[in-house]
Amino acid sequence: MSVPSPTSPPTAQLDAEALARLRELDPKGENQLIDRVLRAFESSALRLLPQLEAARASGDRAGVRHVAHTLKSSSASIGALALSQHCAKVEGLIRENSSEDLQAPLSALVAELDAVRAAIRTMLEPR
Repeated sequence: MSVPSPTSPPTAQLDAEALARLRELDPKGENQLIDRVLRAFESSALRLLPQLEAARASGDRAGVRHVAHTLKSSSASIGALALSQHCAKVEGLIRENSSEDLQAPLSALVAELDAVRAAIRTMLEPR
C-alpha cells in the first residue's frame, strides 16, 4: 500500500509532520506501520462513535468525557490535530463542569472525526 511522501500532505485533516514522524519509525514501509496505525484508529473510531452518540443522547457527561479523552490522544498521534483540539475542548468543558452547552462543541468534534475518517480512507486506498 502506498502512502504519500512527507512532502505531499495527504489531506488537510492529517498533519504531514506527524505522518513523517510515524514514517521514520518504518522508513522502508516493510512493517506497513502507517497503514496499521491508521486502520487501528479507524477501528477505534468505529467503536467509539456509537458510544459518544449514546452518551450524548442520554446526557452522560462522564461517558462523553471518556470518549473525548480517548480520541484526543489517538487523534494527535496520527496528526489529526484539529480533532484532538475539539476533543480537548469537550473534555475540558466537562472536567470544569462548565455550564456551556456541549452540543456545538460535540457537533464540531463529530464533523471533524468524519472528515478525518474520510481522509484515512483516502490514504488507505490502493494506488
